[in-house]
Amino acid sequence: MASENVLILNESNFEAEVLKSDIPVLVDFHAIWCGPCKMLAPLIDQIAEEKKGLVKVTKVDIDNNHGIAAQYGIRAVPTILIFSKGQVREQIVGMTTKKELEAKLSGAA
Repeated sequence: MASENVLILNESNFEAEVLKSDIPVLVDFHAIWCGPCKMLAPLIDQIAEEKKGLVKVTKVDIDNNHGIAAQYGIRAVPTILIFSKGQVREQIVGMTTKKELEAKLSGAA
């Protein structure tokens, strides 16, 4: 289960929470059946805890939100998109490290 600092996104709240956000947004596109997604989850929770108030950390279940996944060309999970001012600034496909995630986040700010 996601940390209390990780916001679960869907078709109805994506625009307000991501595209209109005043702070950078990390969006973790994942699926329940995805092994690497499960391995990445604690790292996402950790980033959410440490960057609280500086970065909005969110998750999108691709099986329940086909429209969002299709809109951003998500073909593999996990895929992380980092948005700033409504635009995709960074993308990571597959497993990653905390160091790489932090570097991408600082590049998007």
